[in-house]
Amino acid sequence: MSTHEPPADRDGSPAPTGADSLSRSAVVSGPEPSPERQATPDGGPVPEQSEDQPEAAEKDGEDGESGGDGESGGDGESGGDGESEPGRSRSRDLLLLVGICLAALLLVNAFVARPFTVPSGSMEDTLQPGDRLIANQLAYAFGGHPRRGDIVVFDGSGSFLPEPAGQPGFWDNVRSVGRDLGLVPAGNTVYVKRVIGVGGDRVRSTGPGAPLTVNGVPVDETSYLAPGDQPSDVAFDVVVPPGELFVLGDHRSASRDSRDHLGEPGGGFVPEDKVIGRADWVVYPFSRLTGLDRPSAFTAVTGTGGHGDQG
Repeated sequence: MSTHEPPADRDGSPAPTGADSLSRSAVVSGPEPSPERQATPDGGPVPEQSEDQPEAAEKDGEDGESGGDGESGGDGESGGDGESEPGRSRSRDLLLLVGICLAALLLVNAFVARPFTVPSGSMEDTLQPGDRLIANQLAYAFGGHPRRGDIVVFDGSGSFLPEPAGQPGFWDNVRSVGRDLGLVPAGNTVYVKRVIGVGGDRVRSTGPGAPLTVNGVPVDETSYLAPGDQPSDVAFDVVVPPGELFVLGDHRSASRDSRDHLGEPGGGFVPEDKVIGRADWVVYPFSRLTGLDRPSAFTAVTGTGGHGDQG
């Protein structure tokens, strides 16, 4: 076995120099050293170095060389994979994110907030034709009811329009689902009006020049009526059935609303279960971005009956 110290006999005597030292080294070390290791170029003694160091160095060199080749080849392959795999991973992550966002948007449209476009001027000046509004579909969830003064979006089938004849077909159901998800326009059966009377209320008008009364209390509608409009040019006196609504447009002279269907089946009352949501925001055009708060006009009617007194 070689050490970093000069070779020595087993009895501890100093090792002879020159050829003797080489032969003694051969005896001690076992295999004969290579010529390069027998003497230095100037004929001096062999440098003090263990035999296993060149082998280790050579092995290290081989390992390093092959390792270098392996690393180079690995870098080439893994580098290619490293470039392509993260790219694919990022693409998958992006597609997953887009899918999640779309699914969330569809769920929001179906159950939380649904966009609608105002089709006519029946709600001027509160709403303009082409306004994009958001209907809050959770406003009346969990036992809530529309209140007097709320602007509601509702399906007029069965109240403002006759119920469709026959059972809906496959494509009718598909379009209905598309409308619920906000993927298909609402169609001509959807209306937006203001709630004037709720179940149990008595709503009355004596015609031009007189305010509407709800449960005998006059309602000051000047804060939202279109300029120049009368509360009603038509005299009427109705009691709203439980679970239904009496609704009017803010532009009374240009609105077909509950007054126009008084003599028809259903009396122009809108069932609460036909209400899609409460219009809470105008979101487009951006110059008209605003919230649609409940007016204070009906504060005086509070406590006179009907579920419109609920919070």
